[in-house]
Amino acid sequence: MPRSRSFAQVDVFASGPYTGNPVAVVLDAEGVDDATMAAFARWTNLSETTFVLPPTDGSADYRLRIFTPGGELPFAGHPTLGSAHAWLEAGGVPRTPGRPVQECGVGRVELRTGGGSLSFAAPPPLRTGPLDEPLVVRVAEALSVPREEVVDHQWVDNGPGWLAVRLTSAQQVLDVTPDVARLGDLKLGVVGTYPEGSEHFLEVRALCGEVGGVVEDPVTGSLNASVAQWLIANGAAPTSYTASQGLRVGRRGVVRVSSEEGQVWVGGATVTCIEGTVRL
Repeated sequence: MPRSRSFAQVDVFASGPYTGNPVAVVLDAEGVDDATMAAFARWTNLSETTFVLPPTDGSADYRLRIFTPGGELPFAGHPTLGSAHAWLEAGGVPRTPGRPVQECGVGRVELRTGGGSLSFAAPPPLRTGPLDEPLVVRVAEALSVPREEVVDHQWVDNGPGWLAVRLTSAQQVLDVTPDVARLGDLKLGVVGTYPEGSEHFLEVRALCGEVGGVVEDPVTGSLNASVAQWLIANGAAPTSYTASQGLRVGRRGVVRVSSEEGQVWVGGATVTCIEGTVRL
């Protein structure tokens, strides 16, 4: 039988009220079956809905399951931050003060608090390396940009299946109007740098094609994490920067990236906008 469970909706990577990417978080989700989780995620119709459960890994503080309207993901960034925020706000106490550890489909994900925000340690990518040329051509056609203006490309999959291309500038990224039919089932990150002296280093867009009912994700932690690993490693980005995302869909997300001793950390603001109970 359904029962009342604590619930929160958290805005993640926001630069002001209601400017980030919301995640729906069901706390105390023990006993909710897979079909109900999937149905609730379809009903919320957010890019992700999460369910907090007791850990099965003794070194983790809680376990997280992450659903899009189209299915379950092993990892996603903004749900990781938003769920950690909700868990802490509901009275969760990490084993190590200020360092919650999440268990999810890719294993353990470390988080840290500080400076009024949360950040997560980017997990190792599951797939890297350049794209095949026919795929690069397909992406360029889907973005309606000349092939030669795709200045770099890479698989940046850390769970959701991302691939990414770098265009000539942040403005070109913002100008793109994707052909969703040509994107098909691709989960594509499109990035470009701002001129020196700008507020942010990078503009990011996350295009999901026909996947999961979300054509463009407003602000995407997983994509920013793996893009940072790619660009910092090849010298195309500094070890600390901010990325802007969401302008084309009416948001103003800000993602903070830093690389410390080879570990990329991704963080931003997290704010509870709705709290109460849900019957599941």
